[in-house]
Amino acid sequence: MHLQEWTMEEQEQLIHFMTTNTWPYHGHSHQGRDIIEKAIEEGGYESDEVKTFWVENEDDEKVGIVKIYDLQDEIPLFDLRIADQSRGFGYGPRALRLVAKYVFNLKERKIRLEGHTRQDNLAMRKTFERAGFVKEAHLRNAWFSPKENSYYDAVTYGITREDFDEGTTTPVVWEDGDKVGIDKSLSSSQIPNISDAFESERLIIRAPKIEDGLDVWNSIQQSLPSLRVWMPWATPELKLHETEESLRQSIADFITRKDLRLHLYLKETGEFIGSSGLHRIDWRVPKFEIGYWLDTKFEGQGYMTEAVDRITQFAFEELGARRVEIRCDEENHKSRLLAERINFELEGILKQDSVALDGNSLRNTCIYAKIE
Repeated sequence: MHLQEWTMEEQEQLIHFMTTNTWPYHGHSHQGRDIIEKAIEEGGYESDEVKTFWVENEDDEKVGIVKIYDLQDEIPLFDLRIADQSRGFGYGPRALRLVAKYVFNLKERKIRLEGHTRQDNLAMRKTFERAGFVKEAHLRNAWFSPKENSYYDAVTYGITREDFDEGTTTPVVWEDGDKVGIDKSLSSSQIPNISDAFESERLIIRAPKIEDGLDVWNSIQQSLPSLRVWMPWATPELKLHETEESLRQSIADFITRKDLRLHLYLKETGEFIGSSGLHRIDWRVPKFEIGYWLDTKFEGQGYMTEAVDRITQFAFEELGARRVEIRCDEENHKSRLLAERINFELEGILKQDSVALDGNSLRNTCIYAKIE
């Protein structure tokens, strides 16, 4: 995804984009041609104060538009709009991170970037949070809707240069009456609302449920000889009640966002085929490590490659990940090939990093990663 600067030669394209899409949370949900033409004529889309960019996806399709204004000030504002048919694909957070990158790379050093939206515009609020912005204000009856002749509450989100440069998100300390300080070491990203299920081409990928216990246990029993080579938890043999206890803990960890275990089911048959997830989470970055295992009867069909690729996409687009890792034993050739197939980069090999499962030797660990 990238930003492509809008030019006056594209006036008709801009008018078409603005008048054929709907903007339910803006002052005018259906803007007319005359309004857009007047705004263009008055420098509302291109001037010393304003820059406008198309939001283009990887296929160079125009999926949105963003206007950055007050560029002569130290604190610019922006207006981001994603086309009707392009909503729900994660374009918003990615575009907003590109806007922040553009603003903070300007030669005139900007202090912060901020944006405003209606309090009930939940999609935009999630976009802010996934892009690393912090809610900084809640303004009562501050947003007037002409169509409904009503006032709504408004919210303000912002990101500082320091947070952008460090890749962190520092929450606002609201209880400031007693000058309560914030411990930087405990500062963490606002954890976004997380979907508990999503799909790839052939798979349903979802959070664990307690009723998954028998499916998981049967797959583990089926695959024990293979799992025991690399998975410490597969030795000794797990009992069904132990698998169910593990599921309960995983469900609790998913709810608290401590760990995001994910189960994989075939769309076509509904069969459980394996498990993956995002582990060793540091929400301050945010960064994640992907782990995975596959029922051996489903090997050789590309299911795990498909799942890990989709989970990686989910981490970057929905969770605002800046780094995703895959760690595996140097001798685990299948796992290494999977990482390489989906373009993870081998960053290093940690020598004598772990003890072999038989306890008789030391093993090397490969670290593969993708970064945003």
